[in-house]
Amino acid sequence: MDAMNDSMRARLERLEPRLAEVNARLSGPDAARDLTEFRRLTREHAELTQLLERFEAYLHAEADLATARQMRDDPEMREFADSEAGAAGARMAAELDKLQRLLLPRDPNDERDVLLEIRAGTGGDESALFAGDLLRMYLRYAERTRWQTEILSANASELGGYREVIVRIAGDAVYSRLKFESGGHRVQRVPETEAQGRIHTSACTVAVMAEADEVGEIDIDPSELRIDVFRASGAGGQHVNKTESAVRITHLPTGLVAECQDDRSQHRNRDRAMKVLAARLKDRQMREAQAREAAHRKSLIGSGDRSERIRTYNFPQGRITDHRINLTLYKLQQVVDGDLDELLDALATAHQAELLQALAEAA
Repeated sequence: MDAMNDSMRARLERLEPRLAEVNARLSGPDAARDLTEFRRLTREHAELTQLLERFEAYLHAEADLATARQMRDDPEMREFADSEAGAAGARMAAELDKLQRLLLPRDPNDERDVLLEIRAGTGGDESALFAGDLLRMYLRYAERTRWQTEILSANASELGGYREVIVRIAGDAVYSRLKFESGGHRVQRVPETEAQGRIHTSACTVAVMAEADEVGEIDIDPSELRIDVFRASGAGGQHVNKTESAVRITHLPTGLVAECQDDRSQHRNRDRAMKVLAARLKDRQMREAQAREAAHRKSLIGSGDRSERIRTYNFPQGRITDHRINLTLYKLQQVVDGDLDELLDALATAHQAELLQALAEAA
């Protein structure tokens, strides 16, 4: 049985005064004036309440163990005392495990909405078709999860699918569920255009970017932006040839580019392009931080390395394999139809195990 260390106990003992402070602020007359702060306090209240309930259960089990050990002094009670001590020790271990998981460092972006970008890679038209399949998979999952979706930018390919597409997904803790989808996705299947029935391999890159609350959250100096307007290309009839409504914004210090031409309004295209650019800049900062962390501790899942091949979709064998956690599921059709929970749950569990191991190593 592992006992709680002193630093963890001291940390938990400080939570009760904090809960009282949060309660006072939530019950104050101005509590609902700032809705963002009200929601943050409500979330903190729920987290603190859960932690204190588990801590109280741990302390109760700890007291029961102490009582059982005192009972061992009586020879007639020794067998009963040993049984009680074993049960109390098991409860302590279970509550300690729950507390450790609740105290794991939280990703500050977990509650955010995301911009999900899919880019066709090697494989030509087949890669663009696969990008379309991936988009459909994520849109179906969003629909199942009652998230809202909006396609911000789409560069369609001639045979269907997309060379590049960006979709905004909004809802409850979207980033926490989708953040491990970033990386290289590979497909193995017989293309519809393949007369010989040969299996082709093609790939797409997925980037899941936490949305900045506002463009102002990321420090963007307007003097460091180059904004170009041009005529949209693709479907759109006569309007396409007459109006310079498409917008391309280049962030000169980093070379990052965001482009939008899907709306007839130049103003709306500019707003969308700025939203994408802010998310890309935020994402760049996050991946740089992850790279620095990975230099100290190799993270299997949250490395932020987009060049890494993370998953293979093998259609002839009906299997999907996530290479980071060596998980293979023989339910490919269900997954591409949006049934992602088993896969996402496994990735979240593996990441939590990594964090627990790091916590144990640091103790």
